Amino acid sequence: MSNAAATIHIVAAVILDDRGRALVVRKHGASRFIQPGGKPESGEGPLQALARELDEELRVQLRIASAIALGTFEDWAVNEPDHRVQAQAWWVQVEGTPQARAEIAELAWVPLQPPHGLPLAPLSEHHILPAVATRVTAR
Repeated sequence: MSNAAATIHIVAAVILDDRGRALVVRKHGASRFIQPGGKPESGEGPLQALARELDEELRVQLRIASAIALGTFEDWAVNEPDHRVQAQAWWVQVEGTPQARAEIAELAWVPLQPPHGLPLAPLSEHHILPAVATRVTAR
């Protein structure tokens, strides 16, 4: 076994409100906020996995046609020590009002640009939110 950190592969959603703020979630027992999403199950495509996770965690329905791929990003995981997390991130629209369910303890809306006002995971703060901010500015 090498010293390379194990990598967790996930799908992550960026959901913006009408003020251009991004939804972030905090899991029970965690201190930092992350993008909603999670690990795909065997045989699931990325958007299938994202739709399932958003339904389980937030009780919202993903509008598949709205999904814009932001890219794949990697950084240190905040909830699994000594692990890297690699996320396929999507800017999406959803039906319904997000509610904290399952392993989600808290929801918050944060500005795309710092200061975010909350402790965010490095993946969100340094990769995913800047990617969305660039896209939003370009429109």
